[in-house]
Amino acid sequence: MLLLLCGIVFLHIAVLVLLFVSTIVSTWSATQTSTADLWVNCTTASACLAGDTGVWIQSVQALMILSIIFSILSLCLFFCQLFTLQKGGRFFLTGSFQIFACLFIMCGAIIYTVMRNTWIPSGASYGYAYILAWVAFPLALISGLIYIILRKRE
Repeated sequence: MLLLLCGIVFLHIAVLVLLFVSTIVSTWSATQTSTADLWVNCTTASACLAGDTGVWIQSVQALMILSIIFSILSLCLFFCQLFTLQKGGRFFLTGSFQIFACLFIMCGAIIYTVMRNTWIPSGASYGYAYILAWVAFPLALISGLIYIILRKRE
């Protein structure tokens, strides 16, 4: 049982690390000479554009931040429920918060995918932070489903 709990916590922390890295680093899109992320677009030759220039990029920023917040809350709720939940109870609240985080990741990545041609030149490729966000999506979903299925034992 202890090994299972350690595995679940490790998976959750891995999701959190992926979310932090994908939200903070500056490589959501890249060309050979420049990069663009959720906060600054440095793909134009003249100057870098701030992330507050478009409504859609602000929604992606908000969704990624909300996914981090909900994932952190989910981890805190897991530890609280681990010590307060009755024997045989399920971690529904923890799982639902993690699934909400998963949905926020998915929505943010989809909005970025659809609208990125208005933010960067059309020849740019996706960067590793964008890929990390998509990797975090199924891991968060799996984590949330594990929490919902998991029962507390002694």
